[in-house]
Amino acid sequence: MSHLLGEFDCKLDAKGRMMLPAGLRKQMPEADRDGLVVNRGFERHLVIYSRQEWNKIMTELSGLNQYDRKAREFIRYFTRGATELTLDAAGRILFPKALLDYAAINGEVVLSSQFNKIEVWAKEAYDEQLDNEPENFSRLAEEVMGSIERRVGNE
Repeated sequence: MSHLLGEFDCKLDAKGRMMLPAGLRKQMPEADRDGLVVNRGFERHLVIYSRQEWNKIMTELSGLNQYDRKAREFIRYFTRGATELTLDAAGRILFPKALLDYAAINGEVVLSSQFNKIEVWAKEAYDEQLDNEPENFSRLAEEVMGSIERRVGNE
């Protein structure tokens, strides 16, 4: 999967199903064939990965030292709730109720593309997060990005 782009307002139906927006389906043609994986995010939201991206993450996790307690805890918490999603004939995905409860999602959601994944937020939580943008975003950008060496044409 290449870097995904876009932010999408969506709604869940009463059964917890959501139509995957056409703009995302075009960017993820493998989703119909290979499926998707949804998991808990680090904050109270969900994250959707293509099956290919999820497999890359699992390969990374399998390289961690299974005898290290912190590694085991991380793997346990990171993979908790991970569920395969398939698109139905109408292009909808069904979220597991436990994950919807975790993220306090019950109706309106925002899908926010983040490189190789899609964050799924309850609309209220997403709006609240954006309302709390740092007062000096420029300073945050300098702190986070200022030490990164820029490679021109070397990707």
